[in-house]
Amino acid sequence: AQELGMTQPGASKHLRVLREVGLVRDRRAGKQRLYGLDARGLRPVHEWTGGFEQFWNESFDRLDAYVQDLKQTRKAE
Repeated sequence: AQELGMTQPGASKHLRVLREVGLVRDRRAGKQRLYGLDARGLRPVHEWTGGFEQFWNESFDRLDAYVQDLKQTRKAE
């Protein structure tokens, strides 16, 4: 909490929300809860953003081809 500039109760609240939505898991160690990332909770986000990744990769490929064509045209002039 201190590293993030938050109070301990504030950090606990955020971690509870992340646990409830499946982004972190926890285990008890005495009076403490130890948290770790649960990457399985990120799978839907990854799948959703995958479509955007394909779109941008294709867009950049087209842009690269266009720039290469411009270079060739200028060399030929």
